[in-house]
Amino acid sequence: MKPIKLLVFFALLISGIELNAQKPIKVFEDSLSFGNAKIPGLDVTIPEVNYERTLKNWIKELEKGTKSKVMNDNGALSLFGAMIKSISPNPINIYSRLYNRDTLLLLSVSFEMKKDQYIERSKNDADLTKAMEFLKQFSKSQYSDFVKEELNTEEKTLNKLENQLNSLEKEKLRMQKSIQSNQTTITSEKDNILLQNNELTRLTNEILEQNKQITAMEAGVAKDEKEVYIKDLEKSKKKVLKEIESSENKISKANSEINDADRDIPRNESEQNALNMKIQEQQTVVQNITEKLNKVKAY
Repeated sequence: MKPIKLLVFFALLISGIELNAQKPIKVFEDSLSFGNAKIPGLDVTIPEVNYERTLKNWIKELEKGTKSKVMNDNGALSLFGAMIKSISPNPINIYSRLYNRDTLLLLSVSFEMKKDQYIERSKNDADLTKAMEFLKQFSKSQYSDFVKEELNTEEKTLNKLENQLNSLEKEKLRMQKSIQSNQTTITSEKDNILLQNNELTRLTNEILEQNKQITAMEAGVAKDEKEVYIKDLEKSKKKVLKEIESSENKISKANSEINDADRDIPRNESEQNALNMKIQEQQTVVQNITEKLNKVKAY
């Protein structure tokens, strides 16, 4: 990369950092263009907030405690008889405009204590201090609400990630328990197959022996009873074979589930690791916004 391109790159990088940095609330004296005149006023910056919502809240703030309504003449706001107890016990007139400056709003306000008598440093420093504090508190409340919503959104994202991780942890535990349960099943069914095979051998030998005996018997009650006995032995043999088949099926199913779990657990662990990284990153985001909120509250 050429030196000039490097300089441009770093300039853009620094510019981006500044744009995303937390901006302070500033209150300063200025003049307000209202109608065809310029009158003494104060400006306050309100970082990051939404224009429409802030305008609505500013009008509410002005109309609080009075029956008067704000008049809006193409963005020029005026209220006669406003009751701002923190500035004056008497009704005052307020003229204001709210400007959108991309990353912040600029609220320009003029306080008319009496006809053509405005709050400004040359007239009354005490009133000026009260007015500046009033504007600062309004800006602070708007900025705080904005950051609280920002924090709430990021906390919801963090909770969602943590819930996903919790689900994965539960799923892994379920698979581990499934492996243990299936291993127990395999051991139990193998023992059962061993017992059933022994019973199968005994029944097979017994049937062979009974068949030998019946061939030498003459027709009669004894032979009939022997035939019934052999049939019962055959039924028992079939039952044992079914029992063996059932155990074999259970073992096959248990092995299949163990194989599935052995395959899925590493994937689960990989997803947990990825989520843990996201959670750590999101925790940093939440921490940064929490610190940002604390700084705004401390303004």
